[in-house]
Amino acid sequence: MSNSLVIIPTYNEKENIAALISSIFSQAVSFDILIVDDNSPDGTGEIVKELQEGYPDRIHLLQRSGKLGLGTAYIAGFHYALERNYDYIFEMDADFSHNPDDLVRLYQACTQEGNDLAIGSRYVTGVNVVNWPINRVLVSYFASVYVQIITGMPIKDATAGFKCYRKNVLETIMRNKIRFVGYAFQIEMKFTAWKYGFELKEVPIIFTDRTRGQSKMSSKIFWEAFTGVVRMKIRSFFRKYHRDTPAQN
Repeated sequence: MSNSLVIIPTYNEKENIAALISSIFSQAVSFDILIVDDNSPDGTGEIVKELQEGYPDRIHLLQRSGKLGLGTAYIAGFHYALERNYDYIFEMDADFSHNPDDLVRLYQACTQEGNDLAIGSRYVTGVNVVNWPINRVLVSYFASVYVQIITGMPIKDATAGFKCYRKNVLETIMRNKIRFVGYAFQIEMKFTAWKYGFELKEVPIIFTDRTRGQSKMSSKIFWEAFTGVVRMKIRSFFRKYHRDTPAQN
């Protein structure tokens, strides 16, 4: 068993999942994998079950009844990871927009540099996005600028979904209710970690849009993020952020 778990939510990712798992297992650092599958009609879950036969202790699968939201998939994964005492817990997309090679860099940002949350950032060294139309790049970039202005959080890529958490970050955050389930979930997790005083580090990555399968982004998800940031900031005025001294791993 590794000390690190990569959580990958899936819905109709049969074209990507086997190759992604293989790429993760080829890294210099050992990672276990948890697939949280929302009852994919294309059989993604069945592919994972077949792969589990070769890696029964390294590939884990949570199958849910249907599409219940990105945030709830990760929360289910976080509980799974904490119950099994993983020290480092990762979020990662299933479509290769996040390069598996960068998992090691995120891991090292926590294990070697002492950060509590490492964020794979598209914007910390400019705009590092490949194959997105310009309007989507602009929307994503200025959404992060908007989040910085409203919250004061010094993060260039507030909506990034490629991350490594130390266990104690999730133990602290999960004591409270996470309100968002879509795009805003990623913002809320970073904002809450920052408010608790954890050390956040943006690690530059190149984000490449998926070449196979379909995007799950929608205007409803984006609107939740846009309006939710203000509500999140207002609620923070009425909360106290106290945590135990984190254990260093």
